[in-house]
Amino acid sequence: MEMLRETAALGFTHAELSHGTRILLVPGVIRAVEEGVIKISSIHNFCPLPAGVDQAAPNLFEPSLPDRREYEQWLRYTKRSVDFAVQVRAKVLVMHLGSVRFLLFNPAGKLKAFVRKNPTVSVPDDKVYQEVLMKACEKLRSQMIPYWAQVNRSLEEIRVYADSRGVALGLENREKFDELPIDDDFPTLFESITKPNTCGYWHDTGHADIKQSMGMIDHRIHLERNASRLLGFHLHDVTPDGKDHQAVGSGHIDFEMISGFWRPEHLLTLELSPRVTHDEVVSSKERIEGLIAKRFCA
Repeated sequence: MEMLRETAALGFTHAELSHGTRILLVPGVIRAVEEGVIKISSIHNFCPLPAGVDQAAPNLFEPSLPDRREYEQWLRYTKRSVDFAVQVRAKVLVMHLGSVRFLLFNPAGKLKAFVRKNPTVSVPDDKVYQEVLMKACEKLRSQMIPYWAQVNRSLEEIRVYADSRGVALGLENREKFDELPIDDDFPTLFESITKPNTCGYWHDTGHADIKQSMGMIDHRIHLERNASRLLGFHLHDVTPDGKDHQAVGSGHIDFEMISGFWRPEHLLTLELSPRVTHDEVVSSKERIEGLIAKRFCA
């Protein structure tokens, strides 16, 4: 309860409950909501964390793994997150969709090795890097088939359950090479969902910036392709050395460009590192509020 009081004291009217919310905190959260301290706009799977887990674990169980026991655990705790969203009156459950596993030689290693061995090269513009990236992506796509099939099966079951409870699923873009979905596959994924309003796109600015630095997406084009399915945003900056979850304005992300995709119904969440200072939280809030005013009140 105290953490939500502190959040409200900073001037926030809504909060997202993260995948680091321990089960011991649940009574206080519910009390804060019932007493009107703050509203909960969204929660991030898994929330609350399973008993015995005391640190953030959004990938504790993955919906991409074709293992029955893994799937049952993922489904059990994701359903519990949906139920908790209902309890705290959150509109959206933000979730990850797993990853592709490689027994040996994950191609992401070659990308990292290239960058490490060529520190002065301008990635992603270098032609040799582009060749390495293309081969890595080909290997990823050839390996992902059973994992992606499992994602679609898992997503359909939880989508039906969440829809019955009035909760939309926000599918988040990821920052690691081997995580799903591959960014280019979001539009096709959304087209395959029979009830479009039950599932949408959740855009993480830092993750998109990291993928852009890897040469895997163009940030603006990626947003354009998924704009019609946007539910909300995780807003944080990325420093020149690649550290994300930093204060807005402390890095190089073009938030002016990103704000052009905001709509009145979208949820905007500052997702900042615990190491960000009180003053940096306030300045981040003020910068976003300034962009909101420019976008909607000009």
